[in-house]
Amino acid sequence: MSVGGEKGNINLNSASPNVTNFVDSMYGLITQFGFDGIDIDLENGMNVANLTSAVRQLQQKVGSGFVLTMAPQTIDMQNANTSYMQLYNNLKDITSVINVQYYNSGCMLGRDGKCYSQGTVDFLTALSDLTLQWVAPSQLGIGVPATTSAAGGGYVAPAVVNQAVKCLATGSDCGTYKPVAKYPDFRGAMTWSINWDASSSYLLARTVKPYLATLP
Repeated sequence: MSVGGEKGNINLNSASPNVTNFVDSMYGLITQFGFDGIDIDLENGMNVANLTSAVRQLQQKVGSGFVLTMAPQTIDMQNANTSYMQLYNNLKDITSVINVQYYNSGCMLGRDGKCYSQGTVDFLTALSDLTLQWVAPSQLGIGVPATTSAAGGGYVAPAVVNQAVKCLATGSDCGTYKPVAKYPDFRGAMTWSINWDASSSYLLARTVKPYLATLP
């Protein structure tokens, strides 16, 4: 179950009652509807310490099958000191995957310090390579819009997603940006959203999933 979104916010500024209420309500929804865990998509700030505590408490309630994912905006992963990076460092032992939103981003700095424009294979690889300084490859994924209508900008064809993943995993078929290393256990890709992908007969899923299945 994802919490947050473009305009969504959660007040966890106090341990009681805020954190307690959040944990209890999330656990109730997870058990009632059979969710696997929680996705953090807070785009308007967060109390890192209290959110860390809340996620830990929720994980303890749910048990070993608990899934934790995050969907930070591109800007949230531009350096090692952002709130999301602090949260990841606190919870990396139970984090399943971070799918960075590589859209609605404009031009962002890659690992080489150059600014790359969204909607290109170089944007996906250069920005991923930047984050891979701090996040384990097995815990990082590429987040892209499923269609041009799904986001204000940053759409790439599904074949370009495969190209970016291949470049990061194998060091081949790259654009002009060459990652500093190969990441054979790179986690994969996420799309916003399954509903948008359905509108194009699941073109992204049908294109990307078979390629991801060939990776280690």
